[in-house]
Amino acid sequence: MFFRFKKRIEEITELLVKNVINTSHSNNIGVLSFGTATTPFSVEILLGIEQTVRQFGWHSFVINCIENEKESLKHSVDALIAQRPDAIIIARNGLKKVKVPKALQHFPIVLANCVTDDIHVASYIPDDFQGQFELTKLIIEQGYQRPFFLHIPHNYIATEKRKSGFEKAWFSQEKASEPVSFFMETDGEDYKRGAKPLMEILENNNEKFPFDVVICGNDRIAFVAYQLLLSKGFRIPEDVAVVGYDNTVGMSYLFIPSLTTVELPHYEMGKQAALHLIEHRENSDTHLLRCPLIIGKSC
Repeated sequence: MFFRFKKRIEEITELLVKNVINTSHSNNIGVLSFGTATTPFSVEILLGIEQTVRQFGWHSFVINCIENEKESLKHSVDALIAQRPDAIIIARNGLKKVKVPKALQHFPIVLANCVTDDIHVASYIPDDFQGQFELTKLIIEQGYQRPFFLHIPHNYIATEKRKSGFEKAWFSQEKASEPVSFFMETDGEDYKRGAKPLMEILENNNEKFPFDVVICGNDRIAFVAYQLLLSKGFRIPEDVAVVGYDNTVGMSYLFIPSLTTVELPHYEMGKQAALHLIEHRENSDTHLLRCPLIIGKSC
């Protein structure tokens, strides 16, 4: 009787130990979201994470944070830790440097669409040099020679990479004309203002536009450029071509004519960030993901 009882106690103890082990490694990824859950521009990062973790039998949850609000960040970090994640992805709605909260730095961690100087950690970001380079090559192949470039804010990480990609392609041709470029103000988010230089030129040149292609830093600037050009009677692309960047939620085909643009690999960033943790990848490199060219009818 005693030995049967002892054996039963040992079996129960073994089951309890196994249960503790299983629950302490629940394959649960917490996502600290800076804007990805509250704006439409990069929500596919979260979709890439969710579908990937499900495929491998893992779980994920998202905690949204209002950037640059101290109390919001503290609340979000506390809520994230309370869910006892096994690993963490920090995702951002636009490529920028982020601060990694000290309370999270001991977790396995990976970044999607952002980088940091705080710790040595892997990040998955767009290859903006490649995207703008390939778009510019297309512009050259189509015979355009007088570009007017409306950049996103000059202090953004993507801006310098795209500028470099454009210049590498543009000045590889013989007798390349000097492009005319404008940059939005530091941290500017009013993309109607991003098209203001175009508006001013059109107001002073009602009948003749001195450029044959308008290169827009993103699709929102391109949207404004369309309205400005069409309202002045210019045909796209017969009179002037327009190209964008981002292909936010596949919106290039909502333009008439459809917009030639570059797609940011939001889904792939989320997928690769999740796989980095699931596959226990040990590198802590910055991984550049290809930005596909989306061929529309505007160029």
